Amino acid sequence: MAVSEAVLEKINTLTTSPGVYLWKDVSGRIIYVGKAVNLRNRVKSYVRNDSNRAVKVTAMMNHAVDLETIVVASEMEALILENTLIKEHHPRYNIMLRDDKTYPYIKVTLQEEYPRICMTRRVLRDGARYFGPFADAGAVHRVLKLMQTAFCIRTCRSMKVNRPCLQYHLGHCKAPCVHYITKTDYALLVQQAVDVLEGRDTSMPRDLQVQMETAAQKMEFEKAAVFRDQMEALKILQSQQNVVIHSGDMDVIGFAGEAGQICVQIYTVRGGKLLGRETFSLENGGDARQEILTAAVLDQYYVGQSFIPGEIIVGAIEDKTDFERRLSEQKGQNVSILVPQRGTKRQLLNMAEENAKLLLAQRRLQWQHDKDKTSGAVEALARVLDLPCLPERMECFDISHTQGAETVASMVVFENGRPAKKEYRRFKLKTVQGKPDDFASMAEIMRRRYGEKEWPLPDLIVIDGGKGQLHAALPVIREAGAEAPVISLAKRIEEVFVEGREDSIILDHHTPELQLLQSIRDEAHRFAITYHRNLRGKRNLVSILDHIEGIGPKRRKALWQSFKTLDDMKQASVQELASVPGMTKEAAENVYYFFRLGTDEKRKIVKP
Repeated sequence: MAVSEAVLEKINTLTTSPGVYLWKDVSGRIIYVGKAVNLRNRVKSYVRNDSNRAVKVTAMMNHAVDLETIVVASEMEALILENTLIKEHHPRYNIMLRDDKTYPYIKVTLQEEYPRICMTRRVLRDGARYFGPFADAGAVHRVLKLMQTAFCIRTCRSMKVNRPCLQYHLGHCKAPCVHYITKTDYALLVQQAVDVLEGRDTSMPRDLQVQMETAAQKMEFEKAAVFRDQMEALKILQSQQNVVIHSGDMDVIGFAGEAGQICVQIYTVRGGKLLGRETFSLENGGDARQEILTAAVLDQYYVGQSFIPGEIIVGAIEDKTDFERRLSEQKGQNVSILVPQRGTKRQLLNMAEENAKLLLAQRRLQWQHDKDKTSGAVEALARVLDLPCLPERMECFDISHTQGAETVASMVVFENGRPAKKEYRRFKLKTVQGKPDDFASMAEIMRRRYGEKEWPLPDLIVIDGGKGQLHAALPVIREAGAEAPVISLAKRIEEVFVEGREDSIILDHHTPELQLLQSIRDEAHRFAITYHRNLRGKRNLVSILDHIEGIGPKRRKALWQSFKTLDDMKQASVQELASVPGMTKEAAENVYYFFRLGTDEKRKIVKP
């Protein structure tokens, strides 16, 4: 799709100031966000005829029809704004970091006046100190208990109290909430706990060893077991904090990529110790290694970081001067980006890259499994059913009713093998209410759906049912002008009936194509029966009161607010009913005597 003259004119009038530009598609959706030191020069590069242009840029410009720009005061502001917009809009053609935060971390809330130590599975850039991730959550809990006992660090979320809690009386807290300890003394306790977590303080393991042996000598084996477990927990945590250099802080960035899929591991080294790592997977990972390093890591990861190390270790980088300057400005101190060739730093980089490769191999298995269930199943279904094209958009219908009452239908849509819930539709049938006739119901739904010309047409239509439902739907679908292939799926033995074929197709139950059909059929059934139950529940809830003379919507609402259940309402006296706001004595008597009518008398009043 060529860029319009209006967009070209807009580009020619752009400012040369720093800013952010947003490419949009025909529906107005943002498909790419970029930053620029010079907006006009940067955006013009997208519309030049360049034979060396990247495949991703060519694909993006085939969909780009409009442009929006935001001018800012500096390059740093443009970088921060770009990062914010990418996270807000998730543009299709931007490289995105996806955090891997399933393992627990130990969090020290240094940003608070009186910090606390807790466990979390989310790492935020909030000024807190994080240790981890750790594979053993039980060890984390034991260490947190040890920190509380040894250093009396608070565990409460709020300090808005008038007196100390039970933890103070148990000797597990110094009660900073009521100022029983000064801020300076409390900060010293927190620092001691941090030193233990960093592995700097080796006295605690020795103390625990002595306490365990003393308890064992006194035959206090349960207490000795507690000390033993605490020692083991500390060993587990500190085993992930091996010394890698003599001193200093650094981040080590390892890459692994295969077939457009990228994994990045960032090792965190603080005070010469490896404290943990962060793992990311990249979307739109077909870009060159340099673009991934600069756009996804150096641009996105370090924006807003509360702490930037003095050294960042990478495998290769073409132009590091600009990034060193920017990160140094953000840190307020010099930051160096290094490409080590030998020594301890190179070994650490090799370890990060090797672990990234292992993680990528594991994730590729999961990605392949997901692909088999979605796009792979779509391709297999097209082959098995001999469809003229891939069923990228599939629509499935189902009918739900109770003996003909509240008859409804659902239409669910799968795009590329995944549910597209924004495309779902619900129908309340008009011609077959009160009489159970699935064939007539299906015909009405087909007429209403495919008579609507503004909706996109599917590549495959799936009917829940057997050959009868298929034959009922086909004439109406064709009459409405829809030419997509139509099949039905019978639940008894999962037979697939195809238009123009007498015998059914039996698919293996373990194949992705049958599982895809089952998924869309089950989703249509769920969506239909949920709608039917909602309508039936509303009808049952109000139908009795609606048929009582003198009871309208306002009085009905007032009755339900005063009497929580129907039984309470039935047992109420006339005086109790009349005391409800908005009720009169006559209306109260009507309700009272209605609930005391016989079944036959009620049926004459309440009609279905």
